This record gives sequence, C-alpha cells and structure tokens, in this order.
Amino acid sequence: MRGSLASRTPGLLALAATGVVAGLASGHPELVLLAAPFLVFAGAGLALASEPRLSAHIALERTRLLEGEAVKTTVTVSNQAPRAVWLEFAPARSAQLGIEPSGAVAVRLAGGGEAELEFVVRPRRWGAHRVGPLLVRARDPLGVATWEGRIGVPVDLRAFPREQRLRELVVPLRTQPALGAHVARARGEGIEFADVRPFRVGDRVRRVNWRATARRGSLQVNDRHPEHSSDVVLLLDTYEEARDQAGGTLDSAVRAAAGLARAHLARRDRVGVVDFGGTLQWLEPAFGTTQAYRIVDALLASDIAFSYAWRDVEGIPLRVLPPGALILAITPLLDDRSIGLIIDLRRRGCDLTVVEVSPLGHVSPGPSSSDAVAYRFWRLEREARRAQLQALGIGVAVWEHDVMLGPALEGVNAFRRSARHGLLA
Repeated sequence: MRGSLASRTPGLLALAATGVVAGLASGHPELVLLAAPFLVFAGAGLALASEPRLSAHIALERTRLLEGEAVKTTVTVSNQAPRAVWLEFAPARSAQLGIEPSGAVAVRLAGGGEAELEFVVRPRRWGAHRVGPLLVRARDPLGVATWEGRIGVPVDLRAFPREQRLRELVVPLRTQPALGAHVARARGEGIEFADVRPFRVGDRVRRVNWRATARRGSLQVNDRHPEHSSDVVLLLDTYEEARDQAGGTLDSAVRAAAGLARAHLARRDRVGVVDFGGTLQWLEPAFGTTQAYRIVDALLASDIAFSYAWRDVEGIPLRVLPPGALILAITPLLDDRSIGLIIDLRRRGCDLTVVEVSPLGHVSPGPSSSDAVAYRFWRLEREARRAQLQALGIGVAVWEHDVMLGPALEGVNAFRRSARHGLLA
C-alpha cells in the first residue's frame, strides 16, 4: 500500500513551524509554547503510525446470473496488525457494474479484528465481469498518516444475456436421421400423416388403414413423416455495430443468438456458433445442456474487433458447417464483408436465413437537411441489400430491438415456403 501524510498533517506542521519561527524571531517564548502541542501531536502520530496489514475476501452468492439481476456480495476485511486502524473501502467499479451502496464504507478495525459487510452487485450488460478488488484508504488512530491501495482477489461474475421465448423457429430444409422435433420430408415411422399407399411385405399391421382398405378392396397402409433433428449453425457478425448510450446491435445479436441456441437445443438439434468478424472463433455443433453453456460462454466473449481482413468461407473449418445444416446469419448488414460471406454461402447451396438486427433504433438523422437526405439514402441502400438477398432465395427476418423476435421468424417461414429455390434434391 502507498503511504502519505493525511490532508490536515501538512497544515499542522506548517502552523507549528510558524509559531516556532515567530517565537524565535520576536523573542516571545510563549509563541513557541503555543506551537509545541501541534508539534507533539504530529510527532506522536508519525511515531505511532505504521503501515496496516490488511487482507480481504470477496464472496458472491452466485457467479452466474442474467443481465440486470442482482447478486449479494459479502466482503470480509481483516486487520492483521496489533493496532487499530480506520478504514474507508469500496469495491472497484466499472461502467458495466452497478454497486450498492454507491459510496465508500467507513469502519474501525481493532488490532487482529475483522469486519464483514454486504454489497449488492448488478451487471448492466451481459458479459464476463470482475467484482473487486477493494479500494482501501486506511489511517492511523490520530489521523496523521494515510495509506491507499487495493486488496482482495477479484471474483469472476458471468452475466448471461436475457433470452426471448420463441414459439416458432426457422424450419430447416433438410434434417438428420436422428430423433428430434422437426417433421422430415421423407417418409417412415412417425406421427405426422403423409399419405395412403398399398400394403407391401414388411409393413406392420397397426399401420393398416381399414377404411381405405374396405373402400378400395385391397390392403392400404398409412405413410407418415418421421420426426428428425437438424444441424443449426449460428453465424454471428462482429465486423461492425451501431451503438448509442442505451446499447448496440451487438447486444441484441448476442441475445438473439442465445435465444435461438436454447430453443433449437430444446428441440434436440445440434447447434454450433461461428463468430465471424475481426477475429474468427467457432464452436462445433453438438447436443445437450452442456453445449448450451458452451454456446453462452462463447457468446460472452463476442466483441467488435476492427480488422481490414476479408475472410471467406474457406477460412471456416468444414466440420463447423455440416452438409445440410441450417445457417442462421445474425447481422446488422453494415459491412460488405459479411454480406459477401452470406451471398457466397448461398451460392454454395447452403440452407441460409438472415436475422437482420436493425440498427435504425440506434441511428438518427442529423440536424441539417443534407443529413436528412443522407439518412434517407442510407435506408434505401439497406432496403436494396435486403432485396438482393431475398432475390437469391434468402429469407430475411428484420428484427427491431424493441419488439419480439418470434413474429419476424414467422415471416421468414412464410417466405421460405413460397420462395422457389433449388436446395432440395
């Protein structure tokens, strides 16, 4: 810890020195006597002052929570020195963490004693945060010297993005031969009715349609669609974002990705993530609850990284993009490199859907008339980009940050049902 004189100590020493000099210069010893108590007080304080030996332990009630939720934090400060000390301390603050109480806490610690206080920490944004260390200011009992420093080991806190409940998801064009919740286009053992056909050797008796058999005079059986799973890859665009004081498109994109991942994993799909931007990171598709935590942890590390690099599909490992996978590109459509990647994926025959995180809520036109014209041209350019993607058969779900994501996905499914594209063999 860094030691220094208290704010009042230089004044006391200056006052005492003035009295001594004035007494000696004027020949009045009573002035020296008046200054003597100040000298004695300062000297005694400096003689008795010693650097405190402090330690702190920071404990969180839980280390994983949703953004905006509060968690109780217990701070235990111990004085390992034999003398009492006065303390003022508070956890180190950051722009993304709200701490209550907001000010410093003052407490007197006896020699060998400890104090336990509670704070409430509330993460304002998703991400990995650190609670601590403690900012401490200590002073001796006479208040002559002070020490400032940081004590305690910081504790990691992970704030997960809030997810939206999705009643409808993008329906994949292809499924995998594993049990899931998507109705496959092929026919086999399942629940969804497909058609009636003549009996063949090997068909089960329970599949016989007796009404159709009586009507046609020969054995007829029901064909059904099986329920299969699918491979889903979330392509997160981190090239650029639009941001204001309330948040940005990256925040919304991460929340959308977390909600989509959770919903698809609940339907027994294999889900993977590709963070495509200034840095390239990926997580291979997999099943289960463990994969859900891996995806959220990967999303928490997402950030905008400036880069001139122009990456293409060749930079993504093949195992990350399984054949027939449904690719959900979550992007604000602000960078030509991400748009070029989407078009390239489509031309390679990928089953692709774009979730456009609209930046319009974070951008406003300037005060001048030329700014208003530029803003209108920018919006027209965005509409032209969206039309270009739709002309290639790519469904685009436009998601405003203040509305639900579900209705936008419903519009995409309607587009995918009506669009004519040759993805299916």
